[in-house]
This record gives sequence, structure tokens and C-alpha cells, in this order.
Amino acid sequence: MFYQRFTFRLILRLVLINLLGYLLFYLIKNTQLWFTIIGVSLILLGTIISLYYYINQIRSDINRFILAVKTRDHTLNFKNKATSGSFPELYESFSDILKVHKQIRLEHEAMFQLIKTILEQVPVGVIVVNNTTEEQNEEIAFFNQAASNLLAVPAYKYWHRLKQHLPTFSKEIDQILNGGKRFLELKIQDKLIQLSTEVIPLNLYGKNYTIISFQNIKDEIEQKETEAWNRLIGVISHEILNSITPISSLSDTINKMVTDKKNLTEDEMDDLKTALKTIQRRSSGLLDFVKDYRLIAELPTPNLQSHTIGEILKHIKVLMQPFARVKNVVLDVEQTSSKITLQLDLKLIEQVLINLITNSIYAVENREMPHINVNYRLENTKLYIDVSDNGKGIDADDLEKIFVPFYTTRKNGSGIGLTISRNIMKMHKGSIEVVSTPNEGTTFSLVFNYV
Repeated sequence: MFYQRFTFRLILRLVLINLLGYLLFYLIKNTQLWFTIIGVSLILLGTIISLYYYINQIRSDINRFILAVKTRDHTLNFKNKATSGSFPELYESFSDILKVHKQIRLEHEAMFQLIKTILEQVPVGVIVVNNTTEEQNEEIAFFNQAASNLLAVPAYKYWHRLKQHLPTFSKEIDQILNGGKRFLELKIQDKLIQLSTEVIPLNLYGKNYTIISFQNIKDEIEQKETEAWNRLIGVISHEILNSITPISSLSDTINKMVTDKKNLTEDEMDDLKTALKTIQRRSSGLLDFVKDYRLIAELPTPNLQSHTIGEILKHIKVLMQPFARVKNVVLDVEQTSSKITLQLDLKLIEQVLINLITNSIYAVENREMPHINVNYRLENTKLYIDVSDNGKGIDADDLEKIFVPFYTTRKNGSGIGLTISRNIMKMHKGSIEVVSTPNEGTTFSLVFNYV
């Protein structure tokens, strides 16, 4: 109703106060009716106090609403005042805002419970540490069941308790506390597990968190090892059979030639010499094959020293430029003045680059304007040394096999260069990546950790 509106009530009170004030002024000036003057004064005072409380009530309601929003108190209700109060639209808006706020909170809680349930079900261990508090009192905000099962520990509430129980695990985590991945082996209850671990630091609403995720990849590694051994055995078997079969056949032929014979004709002697030379050649080939295999298995331990990227590239340019020039290949080695420093074995890394550039030189044979580019780049915490060529490229089927020992797509190739190169990079805690497009070119990248 109109008479319940704030404006009407406020004007009514103000008019009444003004009238009472004017009346009081008139009585004091023109009369001596002291009892009447006192009565009017009290009425005026009461009216002013009523106005104060009337306005203060609205201010109090607004403060209650703001406090309810801040404290997420959704029990506050302005329904009665929305129908009978002075500001029905205002109180109705208050109720709507609290209702929407409550709905948003319920949706957030539902989403949180959904994510929590998913993280509890996944086979990946997840631990979230709240780093905002002191180091000795760092709380574990989340510890899923998979983490508890993998580490064989209860879901601890504080990080220092987990440190005390699994000091090896916590030390490994400290190595990548600023973010990164790490492979580690742990002995849990006399059982060896192999964990692929990743740490992600996160700042959320002014609080620092550390997200630790890990999973046991022992079964996957064993499966990959089995597949690698099967491929290796297949290649070795193929090479050995290629050598043994003619040797066995020729040995049988020689045996038949000399059995029950005391003298041989000149033709038979020539055949015998040819057969023996063939046996000797295939035996030497088999011996070289075994030496190559030992070369893969017996790489020296890297002697790590500080070397700049410019130094490495400069050495490679001096080593490989003459060979490339003989083959009519343009070899560009860029950024030889770089001062970026890595800990590595210069001789071993040079050997890797020699292998890659040599492969590229053969890959660009019979190509128009053969070109090879050697360069480096930085991406996040990784440093890449790229060897790119515009050669014939590598087929997708061959990309999965090129690192298998003795597998080669090049005529007269040994098939061990890339295997040795990858092993050298693993010894440097790095890797080799390859991207290739048939008939367009190939890029091999040496990947180093650079923090």
C-alpha cells in the first residue's frame, strides 16, 4: 500500500517534526503554557527518535544482508518485509540475491564433490599440500585413496608426517618442488615400485599449493621392455641367421667335396677356396655384428663438465663442414657464440651430433639443393639442439623402429648410431625427439633439462 512506502512515511514524519517544531517555537515565544510546552517538546523528541529508529532499521537490514553475503549465511529471510515493508522491491532483491548466491554455492560444492570423487577413483596418486602455513605445519589438503595404496601409508593430515614415514619420496619431491617431472624407484614393504611423478605449484586465492601426482609405471615399463627385447631378438636372430645359413651350407658343401677324397682337382680346389673365403667373410661380418652389440651395451659413464652451446656447435661445425662440402651439402651451424651453459660430456654429445649430421647427409643425397641446419632453442625448462634436413624423410612405420638396435633404412648402415645416441642422451637425463615428413625433411632434437 502507498501508506506503507518509505517515502510516504519519511515525509509524514518530517512534516510532523516541522509542525511540532513550529508549534513549540510559537508556544515558547507567545505563551507561558509550560506544561503544554513540555508536552509538545516530548512529542517532538519522540518523533525525532522514531525517525532515527525507522531509518536505522533499514540500515540494519542492509548490514544484515551484507553480512549474510560475506559469511555465506543463506538462512536470512526478507520474505515478510518484501510483502509488508517500506521497500518491497529492495527486500525482494535481497531475497533473490541470497537465493542465487545459495544456488551458486551449491553448484560449486557439487562440482567440488564431483572432482573429488573422480580423483578418488582414478588410479593416479594425488596429494595436494597447502604451503601457506609454516613448513613444520604444512597441511595436506587432499590425499586420495590411490596415493595411500601406492605409498602404503594412511592419508596423513600433515606433510611432515609423510616426510618422516617416506624420507626418500619426500627428498625426490623436493628436487622438483618448483615444478617438473621425475622418475623414481621406491621400495615399499619389500616391493620395488617405479613411479612417474609430476609436481605442479599453484597459487589460488592468495594461498600456495603444491599438487603432487604419481603413478606406478612398472607394468608399463616391463611391457615396453618385453616389446623392445622381442624386436631386438628378432633383429639379432635375423642377422645371425643371415650369416650362419650360408656358413652352414658352405660347410656342408666343403664336407661333401673332401669326404673320401685324397686329391682334389683344380676346379674343386678353386671352389674350395671360394667357399672358405665366403665363410671367412661372413664370420668376420658376424664378429663385427657382435662388436657393434657390445659397443651399445658398454658406453662409458659421462664425464660431466660445463660447456656452452656455442662451444659445442662450433666444434661440430669444424668437424662436419669438410665432410658436408665433399658431399655437396650446405651445412649451416647457427648461434655458435651462445653462452648458455650445460653440464655434459662434450665427447659423447659430439658423437651424437656427428651421428645425426652424418645420417642427414646421406638422407639429402640426390635432392635438389641439399641443406642441413643445426640450431638450438629454449622452451620452458628444456633446451633443444635441432638437426634439420630437407631429405627424403622417414616413413611413419619406420619412425617407431629407427631406435631399435641394428635396424637401418640406409644401405650399408650398421643400425646402431641412433641407438647409441639415444643411450647417450639418457645418460645425460635427456632424450631424442624426431619429427619427419616423407619427401620433405626430418628434424632430430637433442632434449636437455635446463633449469
